[in-house]
Amino acid sequence: MMGRQKAAQAPLFYAFNLEDHVPANHLLRGIDRFLDLDGLHQHLSPHYSHTGRPSIDPALLIRMLIVGYCFGIRSERRLCEEVHLNLAYRWFCRL
Repeated sequence: MMGRQKAAQAPLFYAFNLEDHVPANHLLRGIDRFLDLDGLHQHLSPHYSHTGRPSIDPALLIRMLIVGYCFGIRSERRLCEEVHLNLAYRWFCRL
């Protein structure tokens, strides 16, 4: 079963817009302008089982790997930590 990210939830207690905290000239903003992963789920859906636990969203995985490549993060464990901490990485990964 192919996992898919849910739509972003509205904040409960305060207004925080991640878009406002990523600089306009950030490298990931430039990459995001040209990265189109819209048809990815449709293209990959035949390769996923419809039973069992949902997988990681393939678009999220590709975006995380791009972050790792661009910023020299070689460890997947370190990459997960960095994506949790860095607002620009979270913005790029649509988290």
